[in-house]
Amino acid sequence: MIAEITVLSGKGGTGKTTITAALAALAKDTVYCDCDVDASDLHLLLDPQIKESHEFSSGLKAVIDQDKCIACGLCETECRFKAISQPEPGVFKIDPYKCEGCRLCERICPAQAIYSVENKNNQWYVSDTRFGTLVHARMGPGEENSGKLVTTVRTRAKEIAGQKGLKNILNDGPPGIGCPVIASITGASKVLFIVEPSKSGIHDIIRLADLVSKFNIPAFAIINKYNLNAEMSRKAEQALSDLNIPVLGVIDFDDRFVKAMIKGETIVEYAPDSGITKLIKSISMKLFN
Repeated sequence: MIAEITVLSGKGGTGKTTITAALAALAKDTVYCDCDVDASDLHLLLDPQIKESHEFSSGLKAVIDQDKCIACGLCETECRFKAISQPEPGVFKIDPYKCEGCRLCERICPAQAIYSVENKNNQWYVSDTRFGTLVHARMGPGEENSGKLVTTVRTRAKEIAGQKGLKNILNDGPPGIGCPVIASITGASKVLFIVEPSKSGIHDIIRLADLVSKFNIPAFAIINKYNLNAEMSRKAEQALSDLNIPVLGVIDFDDRFVKAMIKGETIVEYAPDSGITKLIKSISMKLFN
């Protein structure tokens, strides 16, 4: 049976992807999956060589055929999203960033001058990395259906793991508690929280833990940047204890993480004999066993 571990954070900037990449450097028999499709960056440390590229449709967008348009203005009046405007007399335009693809304008246009097209400003990929196969994606700004795209990349990762007889899938999940997060944990074997010791970090991890608990998935945590604020770190430990979430380890802030990223390496590669690497190895053994 394939074990699937999703790494999450309640907010951005916790070091989630940095730690995920470090775990990837240590993992064996694993497919890697970047589920943070709205702002994917795991590839920056894994340096993927793309082997497959696929388009992803995030929905429909309306288009006006100017040759057929009779400039009646009905579409502009009825569009509840204010996506249609008249930049010059008799010429109507649709803002693709505001259009929700509801197709109302298409249905009510008396001249049948409006039609819908699939919006394909998104791609997902299967790539080779120095650690193994990575499935990842890129969404254009303001695109929709990120949860569906997360499901797409996770499904492909499971297929690859099954085909290659691999034991694990490691997901770099999105921050927050929205639809992409739900799509990244549904059916997962374990969840690993990366917790930042700050007021917002603790507040957001409590919200995230409440969400994950509804899926009955075993959850674990790492407190990152532990040495930056002793009081908040103690509060983070207490919050996780109250939530009955085991802490697998605490990682201090260290500028070698930054230096490693500048070189395009994980901390495990950059400082292989350091105490940080030994700690992450210990965490990896607990997580993957």
